[in-house]
Amino acid sequence: MIMEVKPFKAFRYNPQVVGDVGRCIAPPYDVISADEQEQLHRKSQYNVAYITKGKTSPRDGDGHNVYTRAAEYLQKWISQGALKQDDKESIYGYVQDFEINSVAFQRLTFIALGKLEDFGKVVRPHEQVFEKPMLDRLNLERATRAKFGLVFMLYDDPQGVADRIIEKAATREPLVDFVDDQGVRHRLFAITAAEEVTAITRMMADKSCIIADGHHRYTTGLKYLRESGNPAAKYQMLAFTNTRQKGLVVLATHRLVGGIKDFEPARFLACLKESFTLKSFKFGPDAAAKDMARGEMLAHMRSRHEKDETSLGIYMGDGAFHVATLKDTSRMAAAAPDMSEAWRALDVSALQKLILEGVLSFDEPMMGNPEHVDYVKDVPNAVNELIAQVDAGHRQIAFLTNPVKMQHLAAVTDAGERMPHKSTYFFPKMYTGLTIQKLEV
Repeated sequence: MIMEVKPFKAFRYNPQVVGDVGRCIAPPYDVISADEQEQLHRKSQYNVAYITKGKTSPRDGDGHNVYTRAAEYLQKWISQGALKQDDKESIYGYVQDFEINSVAFQRLTFIALGKLEDFGKVVRPHEQVFEKPMLDRLNLERATRAKFGLVFMLYDDPQGVADRIIEKAATREPLVDFVDDQGVRHRLFAITAAEEVTAITRMMADKSCIIADGHHRYTTGLKYLRESGNPAAKYQMLAFTNTRQKGLVVLATHRLVGGIKDFEPARFLACLKESFTLKSFKFGPDAAAKDMARGEMLAHMRSRHEKDETSLGIYMGDGAFHVATLKDTSRMAAAAPDMSEAWRALDVSALQKLILEGVLSFDEPMMGNPEHVDYVKDVPNAVNELIAQVDAGHRQIAFLTNPVKMQHLAAVTDAGERMPHKSTYFFPKMYTGLTIQKLEV
């Protein structure tokens, strides 16, 4: 089995028709809030969110709905010339420049068609997927016979073959160049030289890839291929990033929990003491004291994480921040006997098995229901927003997690396992609409 990649002729926005292409590109559908949906739709009549995050209507039915409208938008934009297919087969270099805490990073990625493989040695998932969003993406692909969002794939190449080719391409005029609302600069370049395309395809031939983001989109591709028999669906538009580059940044995904009947913080903490050692950082009514306690909690979490201990931050609005550190590995071995040591060592695994399932009795549907669990990316001010949600009474508990280390992610996938839902947040997100793959029948 090999990772087979090849160039393709993407459909891309035509600036002569749409104007500023940056106004037509959007974040992945699953991170777009209702307010952001409105903003994206107002940016341009051609914004890809009309297709990937369309509005539902009370009058929707089998013959007219968000998916049929998406197909209509796609065909209309192609006929108007707003979307135009490239003349040359290309591998596309995708460069993202960004900062975290005033430190500059650059992530280099190439976009190509990859042959769809069942999960195994060649393609390894690292997270569980929810059924509802997978069905949503499948219905969109059925209606449009196209792929819009990128599946973010990780591969390991110490030689940096593709990275050097992308860096060379980045000295030329970009096809697309825009800065998003988070200050991330996105640039797209065409790589068409035969020797460079061949160098990338040969380099990838013996690679095993981990899906970093886009599990639902990849799973949708497999399901659509099986049900449609469309030969073009054997290949999916994928985005590949080398794990050896410094621009590969993984941040945490926190949890906001609510809807717990008869919840009492003191009783909850007492239940946690069976499996965790607790350290509390108390504060009074003074805001500065609260900020200091918050900082102490985060620092303690990080220090435990650096020592490869399983540690979580907890806030319940009870006048303190808490850090729960797993007492010993036997607790997780008993809770998840069929999983590997690598899986059981994850913060998010302990949170799911010992706390959400073990103490709070949450089941799978509840963990997929935003009324019970919200999954919050660790963007700037995320921790403050989590605290504010609890203080306002909108949620009962904020769970703060540490980012998953790359070696732990690799160890879990090597064991053939998947992490709990929303375990990782690769920053920044790869935007949708830079390239579109139309499946011809």
